[in-house]
Amino acid sequence: MRRRLPLVPLTVLLSLVLAACAPLRPPAPASEKRYSAAELLALRPEAFSWPAAAQAAEQAQHEAALAALRAGLAQPGPERDAALPALLTQVMRFNAEIATAQPLLLAALPGLAARDADAQRALLTAAYTLYPQESAPLLWPLLPQLTASKPFAIAAYTLLQADPTTATRLREQLPQQFPAWGEDARLVALMLRLQPGDAPAPPLAELLAAPLRPGYPVIFSLQRPGRDDMGLALVRGADGRFVREADGRLFTSPQLARARSGLPGTITNGNTPQGLFAIVGAGTATNPDIGPVPYLHSKLPIEATLAEFEHADLTLAWTAEVYNSFLPPSWRGWAPIHEAWLAGRAGRDEILVHGNTLNPAYYAGSPFYPGAPQAGCLVSQEDWDPASGRLLASRQLRLAQVYAAAGAPADLAGYLVVVELGAAGTPVSAAEAQALVEAAGR
Repeated sequence: MRRRLPLVPLTVLLSLVLAACAPLRPPAPASEKRYSAAELLALRPEAFSWPAAAQAAEQAQHEAALAALRAGLAQPGPERDAALPALLTQVMRFNAEIATAQPLLLAALPGLAARDADAQRALLTAAYTLYPQESAPLLWPLLPQLTASKPFAIAAYTLLQADPTTATRLREQLPQQFPAWGEDARLVALMLRLQPGDAPAPPLAELLAAPLRPGYPVIFSLQRPGRDDMGLALVRGADGRFVREADGRLFTSPQLARARSGLPGTITNGNTPQGLFAIVGAGTATNPDIGPVPYLHSKLPIEATLAEFEHADLTLAWTAEVYNSFLPPSWRGWAPIHEAWLAGRAGRDEILVHGNTLNPAYYAGSPFYPGAPQAGCLVSQEDWDPASGRLLASRQLRLAQVYAAAGAPADLAGYLVVVELGAAGTPVSAAEAQALVEAAGR
């Protein structure tokens, strides 16, 4: 008979959420074009082109990628098994050859404990994203063999997705396998997910009106649970007022905060975590899926030094109290808004606010279509001329420029808040956002 462990009280979990963090890491050196607020505001869509986004070039690239994927999946056993992590990443990227890859993944799962951490993460991510029901029977015997927290957490989330009633069993196994789980941000987040019941969110109007740090603009990204529905980005100016269009309507911009994997925000390449980020500038990415339109450089706590996060010359260390000081009192005890804090502690980084050159048609039939998810960033759709690859319209550029014009300093310093609202099933609407802003008196 399995021994039943008591539930972990939410207050205890929150104390673990707000525990001391890992040592700070210095920021990576810049290796790309950076923009001042004035430079960003001077940009025009017609100045951008991306030849690979032209229909002929994109189609040729797509066909070549699919041919390479099919050839890789058809390789002899040892070669294919070695390449399987990379192949499954491509299966998810192009949303293709899912049925062909399924038996290969299922055959690889029983021996997964003998593979390196990167292979474990890639294969378990595919199991979570593509084959949770089929993988679940193979994951229960594998789970005790996963000695690192990241693969264990991904496997547990997969089992939970396949059958939500397994939460009790997983809640018992986690502390038995990881007695020091409270020191690991990924496992703290997992334990929070395994607790029964969801505490109601505090009034969103209080978060929308919260000063954070006065004098800086803020992007609020309103999202649905599960992230299968399109969210909306709003901009609150440095004066504390939300930006309106010329006709008085609230400025809103569609934005997808879902990763291809759909994993929670504390897992590498998972969904954008809920919570508070600092914006520390804008740049042009080297990632071809992002393209040439400038991204806004958002950083998680710990990824950003405290001086970067406070936009001030400080030498203090990060603490949970500092993170909480940005939040209104009613929100400080609500666990989900601390996901960004946990994600930073877990080592996530490079979660940017950016555009998109991926063809949304890859994801036709998905609930988030015509959105095109990537690796966990906040993605805005862009329209590229199918003949020339020139940029026709960019929601990302418009959002970045509205933010820059909303009182951002020359270095574009400010904040980003990602928060979920309502129930999944419908995109966040402009009318819904308008009502929330009106309730906040902003």
